[in-house]
Amino acid sequence: MLGEAEAAIHGTPLDRVHLHEVGAIDSIIDIVGSVFALEQLGVGRIVSSPLNLGGGTITSAHGRYPVPAPATMRLLRDVPVYAGTQKAELVTPTGALLVTGYATAFGPIPEMRVATIGYGAGTRDFPHAPNVLRVLIGEADTAAPSHSVVVIEAEIDDMNPQIFGVLMDRLLAEGALDVFYTPIQMKKNRPGTLLSAIASPSLKDRLTTTIFRETTTIGVRYREMTRECLDRESVTVETELGAVRIKVARRGGALLNAAPEFDDCVRLAAEHDLPTKHVQAVAMKAYMDATNRGL
Repeated sequence: MLGEAEAAIHGTPLDRVHLHEVGAIDSIIDIVGSVFALEQLGVGRIVSSPLNLGGGTITSAHGRYPVPAPATMRLLRDVPVYAGTQKAELVTPTGALLVTGYATAFGPIPEMRVATIGYGAGTRDFPHAPNVLRVLIGEADTAAPSHSVVVIEAEIDDMNPQIFGVLMDRLLAEGALDVFYTPIQMKKNRPGTLLSAIASPSLKDRLTTTIFRETTTIGVRYREMTRECLDRESVTVETELGAVRIKVARRGGALLNAAPEFDDCVRLAAEHDLPTKHVQAVAMKAYMDATNRGL
């Protein structure tokens, strides 16, 4: 990853990349040591807070550069970042490499039962903030009742309606949990559409940018709320018509809902020239028979 970032910045093939600061022995120890520690700890999932990049300039083998360094910024594409008041490099290429190489999500502390807390202090002191990295290790709290989401809303009354379909597809592709439209009556008694997008708070800025870019709205609003979701899994059952995935939902281990995957039912209905509702019934019977047999 680091070599690819440097190659892209310098416009050179990967096998011609020369690592300067990040090729030094201390950086190699940092990287290998961190990877070894993660393996020893048996960490299954890593979540990071948004990254404070710092500010100011740094001096490297290529001269003086603004913070963050080019390689750092390249590695942090699509990662939530911000610039604090400290005039120093707070995320190095090595740090960016490790975080982006292992973190699967960025945002607030996830629902977990904390077992161990670790602190690593840097050698530089800042007047208004500790120069400290904190790591929390624990077990995911699968019994946690809810988690935070943000609802992004915008009212639109002057847009080509064909764009609404494209907008929904793009928001969902960028990670929105749900997108829906509500008919409303707006100022000057004009009919309009209320766009609502539900997402993780860490995606708020990215989805807002997409809404501004793709629609005619000039303002959006946000609402923070909590939601509770059932534990979900997908199981596949074999029927006389073919394989169908069943979406299963539980709470506290108790089965509360099961439904065949609609796309599978539509496909099998077309292949066998049958009504979709018939395929759904066949799939549910196969699932219930399998459940009763303890499969």
